Amino acid sequence: MTPPADAPPGRPARAPAWWIGVAIVLVAANMRPAVVGVAPVLAQIQASERLSGTTAGILTALPVLCFGLLAPAGPLLARRFGIERALLTALVVLCVGFVVRSSGPLVALFAGTVLVGAAIAVGNVLLPSLIKRDFAGRTGLMTGLYTMAITGGATLAAGITVPVAQAAGLEWHGALLVWVLFAVVALLCWVPQVRRVSRPTSEGEPRPGGLWRDALAWQVTAYMGLQSLSYFAVMGWLPAVLVDRGFDPVAAGWMLSLTSAAGVVGATIAPMLATRARAQRGLVVVVTAVAGLGLVGVFAVTGIEVAAVVLLGTAQSAALGLSLTFVALRAPDAAHAAQLSGMAQSVGYVVAAAGPFAVGALRDATGGWTMPFVLLLVVLAVQGVSGVLAARDRLVRRRGAVAAPVS
Repeated sequence: MTPPADAPPGRPARAPAWWIGVAIVLVAANMRPAVVGVAPVLAQIQASERLSGTTAGILTALPVLCFGLLAPAGPLLARRFGIERALLTALVVLCVGFVVRSSGPLVALFAGTVLVGAAIAVGNVLLPSLIKRDFAGRTGLMTGLYTMAITGGATLAAGITVPVAQAAGLEWHGALLVWVLFAVVALLCWVPQVRRVSRPTSEGEPRPGGLWRDALAWQVTAYMGLQSLSYFAVMGWLPAVLVDRGFDPVAAGWMLSLTSAAGVVGATIAPMLATRARAQRGLVVVVTAVAGLGLVGVFAVTGIEVAAVVLLGTAQSAALGLSLTFVALRAPDAAHAAQLSGMAQSVGYVVAAAGPFAVGALRDATGGWTMPFVLLLVVLAVQGVSGVLAARDRLVRRRGAVAAPVS
C-alpha cells in the first residue's frame, strides 16, 4: 500500500498505511454484527417480548432505516471534527448502543437498536470516502478488503451468536451484548488515528444537492438500495424460513453463517474484477442471475438449501462489493465520492429498511413464504436493471473544482 503523504512540520504524523488499512478493516468488521446478530435470536426475542412478525420486522428494519436517515450526519461530523474523530465517536456510540440494547426493557431494546444504527450509519458513509482519500491507487484491493470485513463480521454474528449464548448460559440479552467486545477492539485500534485529524473543507466541494439531478447517481443509489433491501431481508428472515422447513434453530443459525461465509468470496473478488474493467455490466448480470438461483433454492426447492445459501450469499455480497465500488468508479474525485456515498447510502438504506418489514408483514398476512419470495424476485430484477445502468463507463457530473482534504 502506498503510504499517505507526510504531515507538515509541527503536525502529528499519520499512522503508517498498513496500520490505517488494518484499522479500517477492523472498523468495517463491526458494521454488521449488531444487525445480523439479532436474526439467530429473533425467535427468542419474539417469544420473550411477545412480538408479532410485523413488530419483529420493524425491529430488524430499524437499524437499516437509521443507516439511511442518519447517513447525512457522517459528512457533517467529518467537517466539524475530522473524519478520524467522527469515526471514533461512532465506535463509542456503537459500544453504548450494545449495552443499552441488552439492558432489559423492551424500550431499551429499540433505543439501543437506534444507537447502533446511528453509529453504523456514520461508518458506512465515511469509510468508503476514507478509502478513496488514502488509497486512491488501491481502490479495488481496499474496497475488497473492506467489503470482506463487513461480510466476515456478519458471518461471525450469524454463526456464533447462538452457540456462544448457549455455552455461556445466556439469554438473548447476553447473546447480543457479547458483540460489544468486538466493537471495543476496533475502538482501541482506531484511537491512534485521531492524533492527526483531516477535515474536508467546503471550498470547491460539489454543490449541495448537485448529484440529486444526476441520472447516473440515481442508478448507483438504486443499486445500493435494492441490493441492501434484499440482503437485510434475507439476513433477517432466513433462519425463520429454514426453521419452517424443518431445520432446528442452531442449524438455521449456521446456515445463515454459511450464507455470510460464502459471501466473503464474492465480497473480495467482485470489487477487484470491477476495477479491472471500464464497464461492469457483464459482472452485474452474472451476480444477479446467481442470486436468483439462490433465492429459488431457498424458497422453492427442497433438499438443496446448502447449495442455495452458498449461491445466495456469494451473489449478495458480490452485489454489496459492486455497489461500494460503483461509488468510487463513478465519482471523478474524493469529494464527489463522499457526496455520492452519502446520497447512495442515505436513500438506499431508507429503501432497504422496507425489506425486513415487508417480508414480516407478508408472512403475517399470507401465513406462508410464497409472497415474500415473489417480492424478493421482483426486487432482484429491478436491482439487476439499475446495476447494468450504473455499470456503464461514465462519471457523475463534475460541478466545480475540488480541494484536497486539509489536515
